Amino acid sequence: MSGTVSKSYYEHDDKVIDYCNKLTIKLHPMQQELQDSTLANHKMSVMLGAPEVLTIGQNFLKLIHAKKVLDIGTFTGASALAWALALPDDGQVISMDVDSSALDQIGRPVIEKCPKTAKKIKFHTESAIDTLDRLIADGQSGTFDFSFIDADKVNYSNYYDKSLQLLKPGGVILVDNALWSGSVTKENKDESTKAIDACNQHISQDPKSNSFLVNTGDGLHVAFKI
Repeated sequence: MSGTVSKSYYEHDDKVIDYCNKLTIKLHPMQQELQDSTLANHKMSVMLGAPEVLTIGQNFLKLIHAKKVLDIGTFTGASALAWALALPDDGQVISMDVDSSALDQIGRPVIEKCPKTAKKIKFHTESAIDTLDRLIADGQSGTFDFSFIDADKVNYSNYYDKSLQLLKPGGVILVDNALWSGSVTKENKDESTKAIDACNQHISQDPKSNSFLVNTGDGLHVAFKI
């Protein structure tokens, strides 16, 4: 994988990253099965979230005793599964994507092997903006604990703002692909890169949250609602 960052399931030459990932990643057997199936069977497997990022997210969920999670960008369901496994029995993950084909083909057969885990996840096949707006309209602002953003990049800032509104004070937002293979540092940026850079700048300057940006996976921007 080109660029200055690399997801752990791709080969690269950075021994420091390998060392960190080896001591960080702890995948449940269901997660391993879903990851292996995605990498083997989907032509866009590069969209799969880095397991090191998912492990970081699971640790945050446990740290803050989260129960309600926003999962923006489903793909094959790897992130939704990670959050569900980390939540208590009464936890809830709302996962959203405009396309459920990858989930139906690869993710559901794995996730539904464990009804106890599967029942924690509600999949919504529509625009994430529409789902988030409906949650806000339904009076759920300030009731969620955690949000993971890994969907279309042009809406990253919108997803962040709506997530922040839906989160409780102290809630955590993880923005994945925040470095976009290092392209955010280049002068000539395409539309997606410009949107990611704009979101990073927005989060960094937002008085409503505290945040930090780290070089792990494809870049991870972490924000805490004040």
